[in-house]
Amino acid sequence: MLDVITIGDALVTFNPTSKGPMRFVHSFERKVGGAELNLAIGCARLGLRTGWISALGNDEFGKHILHFARGEGIDTTEVKLVDGHPTSIYFKEILEDGTGRNFYYRNNSPTLTMTPESLNASYIQHAKILHITGVFSAIHDQNPSILKHAIKTAKDHGLLVSLDPNIRLKLWSKEKAKETLLSYLPHTDILLTGDEEAELLFGTSTDEGIQLACKAFGIETIAIKKGERGAAAFHKGEYVKANPVPAKKVVDTVGAGDGFNAGFLYGFLQNWDLQKTLKLAATIGSMVVSVSGDNEGLPFLEDVQVQLGEKKQIER
Repeated sequence: MLDVITIGDALVTFNPTSKGPMRFVHSFERKVGGAELNLAIGCARLGLRTGWISALGNDEFGKHILHFARGEGIDTTEVKLVDGHPTSIYFKEILEDGTGRNFYYRNNSPTLTMTPESLNASYIQHAKILHITGVFSAIHDQNPSILKHAIKTAKDHGLLVSLDPNIRLKLWSKEKAKETLLSYLPHTDILLTGDEEAELLFGTSTDEGIQLACKAFGIETIAIKKGERGAAAFHKGEYVKANPVPAKKVVDTVGAGDGFNAGFLYGFLQNWDLQKTLKLAATIGSMVVSVSGDNEGLPFLEDVQVQLGEKKQIER
C-alpha cells in the first residue's frame, strides 16, 4: 500500500545561472519541477511510499522527468507518455533576495489527455492519502472534474484527502480559483494553506478565522503556512504554533510550501503530536529555500534530524 499519492503536471524547469531580471540572463540549467511532483519527491525522501498520477510528452523532456521521478523512488505506474503533446516547460527568474517570477509554457499540456475515466480506481484505493493542489486544477477547465472523480474514489475507499490551494493567479482568476477550491473543501480532511490563500478563500487570514471557516466544511486538520512568520496548525480542536525557522540563506523560495506539506503529511502518518509535526514541516520549508531548484533542497529524513539536533552529522 502507498502512503501518499498525488495527481498533477510536471515540467522541465530552466533555472537561471545568474540572478536578476530574466531579460538579462543568458544561460539556464535544466531541472525538473511541478508542485505535485515536488510533494511526491519530498514525501519519498522522508521515507514515505509515494505514487504519482500524470501524463508527460513522449519526448526527451518527458522521458527525463519520468526517469528522474523513478530515481527518487516514486511509483510511476500511472504516469503515461503520450504523443502529440509536448512536455511542459517553464523558465524561472531569481532575484538577489531569492524571490522572482515564473514564466510558463504549458499550452497543449500532456495532461489534456487525462480524463476522469482514465483514472485507475484500483490504484487510488490502495493508498492512505490523496494529495491534490490548485495548480493542476488551474491548468485546464477539465482538470477539476478529474480531481473530483479522484476525490470520490478516494472517499469511497476510506482515503484521507489533503489539499494545498497553491493558488497561481497567472493560471486562473481569483474568482475561478475560489469557486473551484471551495468545491473541494467538503471532501477535504487535511488543509495545507498559506494565510494569503486563506484570505482569498475565506475572507480572513487569522488563525481563528481560518479554523472557524474550515469547521463549517468539517475539516479538522489544518496547517497554516506564514513564511518568515512561522506556522500554525489545528487538529481536532488542538491549536499549536511554530516559530519561524531562519534559513541559513534564502537562495530560491520555490518548493518551500511543497516541502512543508511533505513534512506535515509525514508527521501526520507517523501519528506524531501536532507540535512535533508542525516543527518538522516548518524546518523542512526553511531548508528548501537555502538551495537553488524546485526540489533539490527537499531533505532526506536524516538531514532534517541533523538540522533539528536529533542526530549528529559526522563529516570526517
